Amino acid sequence: MNIPGKLVVRTYAPARHWVTLAILVLLGALALYVAFELGRYKAGYDAMQSAAERDALRTQIGQLQGTERQMRVQLAAAEEARVAEVRERSEVARTIGELQAQVERQQQDVEFYRGLVAQPGQQATVLVGVQQFHIAPLPGGQKFSLRFSLNRLLRPGEPISGAIGITVDGTRDGTPATQDLASLTGGKNELAFSFRYTSSVEQEVSLPADFKPDRVTIEVRPERKGVAPYQRTFVWSVDPS
Repeated sequence: MNIPGKLVVRTYAPARHWVTLAILVLLGALALYVAFELGRYKAGYDAMQSAAERDALRTQIGQLQGTERQMRVQLAAAEEARVAEVRERSEVARTIGELQAQVERQQQDVEFYRGLVAQPGQQATVLVGVQQFHIAPLPGGQKFSLRFSLNRLLRPGEPISGAIGITVDGTRDGTPATQDLASLTGGKNELAFSFRYTSSVEQEVSLPADFKPDRVTIEVRPERKGVAPYQRTFVWSVDPS
């Protein structure tokens, strides 16, 4: 008869093993954290003060972002106002140009019909008209370019010639003063012209530094006998550069 050996009973609990391992890991991590905090404390680090500083910095960042948004809104409003002002100025300049053109056309019509109603046997007194007058600034301070056109008002196609005189009236040191063509150009007393239908004239002038111009007068003196000189005065207004 065989007698069985000793029976050994062992308890196998894998859950307990893993729980124990987890506890050891947590204790190790806690020990590392405590050591880390202890090291920072010994080094003079204050967690409460650092948290307060972070909150203050976050508040300051929020304020700066709010200020930036306000400045962006103000900048957009200023840009919109500037664009509106530029458009308004452009519209005003266009309107002024249209009105000037209309006045010039009406002036041309008046001069034309004035020549038609001349008395029988008399020659029309207005043969040439000055139109499209502009003043353009030039580099160099008080230097400008006077630009205008001469138009044949009666009997176009028939040649006509003569001379042009230019004077600029204004003030100098608060006293009325006049600059003639010779002083404006440094020697020219008059400008010669000869054309049949129309002629463009461009003349550079230089004003004294202390002279303030108010108006410019253009005098057209045809060579034909019996024809009186024709004058037209324009307000001194420089075109935008």
